[in-house]
Amino acid sequence: MRVLPLLALCGLMTFAACRPDEELAMDGTIVDINNGTDTGGDPNTGNPSVNIASLQELGRLLFWDPALSGQLDVACATCHHPDFGYADGRALPIGVGGQGLGPGRFDAVNDDIGLVGRNAPTIINTAFNGMDVNGNFNAGQAPMFWDNRAQGLEAQALLPLQSFEEMRGHAFDESVSLDSIVNRLRANDTYQTLFAAAYGQQNTINATNIAAAIAAFERTIVATNSPFDRFQAGDSNALTADQIRGMDRLQQIGCMDCHSGPMFSDFQLHVIGVPDSPQLATSDAGANGTYAFRTATLRNLTETGPYFHNGVGGNLQQVLQFYLAARGNGGPGPGGPGALNVNPNVSRNDLDVEIRNLNNFNNNDVQDMIAFIRALNDPDFDRIIPATVPSGLHPGGNIE
Repeated sequence: MRVLPLLALCGLMTFAACRPDEELAMDGTIVDINNGTDTGGDPNTGNPSVNIASLQELGRLLFWDPALSGQLDVACATCHHPDFGYADGRALPIGVGGQGLGPGRFDAVNDDIGLVGRNAPTIINTAFNGMDVNGNFNAGQAPMFWDNRAQGLEAQALLPLQSFEEMRGHAFDESVSLDSIVNRLRANDTYQTLFAAAYGQQNTINATNIAAAIAAFERTIVATNSPFDRFQAGDSNALTADQIRGMDRLQQIGCMDCHSGPMFSDFQLHVIGVPDSPQLATSDAGANGTYAFRTATLRNLTETGPYFHNGVGGNLQQVLQFYLAARGNGGPGPGGPGALNVNPNVSRNDLDVEIRNLNNFNNNDVQDMIAFIRALNDPDFDRIIPATVPSGLHPGGNIE
């Protein structure tokens, strides 16, 4: 494992001289993500009758099958598609009633369902959600969603199925949504066979096991061989000079106070003052009405934009320039037309102290920081799309 010690080799006045084979001026160490430890144990491995490989493949089919949606038109993969880094490339998703894929998806029925209220986060590396600076995490208690309202992928997996905008629609009431989906799958002979193979016994189709299968599949979607990861593994040429400068500046500016650890996120809730989405009629006040949202990982950002909890950050330059506005008086940053301002519902005193205390930076710094963020991208993740799903519906729902 390679760690990044605090060195003064590349001081503020000598960034241009930093070479890719030099150590990074990091505060403390970053543990190799591949050496992380699940302190709670994978919840799916505790039952000796469970066939993990079969469970993972069952989860893949469930993830892609629109049979889990009320109106049979949306799958988990609709808004978490490998072509968009297991997100959807949209600021805000269109779930029930939508047609098409990614940015080209549109509301095909023009009903009262509307947009999903928050940006679709990537599935990539959610197996490591909650990983701390020492590389420890608890898969069963990992924080999920932009407001950390669920713990563990098993809990997360069932909530979109019950959401009116995401997958349920008008087909049935929320109170009976899971029972309705369970009954639908129980009536399918192929699913009966697949669940029996995964769980080692008959009559195992229930909401708990559906969630466990989806979570088992999602934990296989990992990307841990980025240029940064290769640098940690000993390849001193894996990072370029501008990427090294960018990593150093992220640390010195204060970004890594929150974007910390192997996942480059502390997974905590922070008030950073992101403006509301112009696509939504009401303000999103975040967790407990505080305008706090979870720190996003910096990994694979080049695959998973737009950014922030509501997708108002169209590109990485716009995102970084927003922080200049947030650390100042809340007015527009240097981005010109389209620059993001701090949400007027959030006073300066309400902003997290980490935001207010960010050090200044300029456009050259922005370009170097973007270069480093790109060094956290690993495109070599599982992109397999099943040719068919047990329901006979189109894998991914109405995405063509």
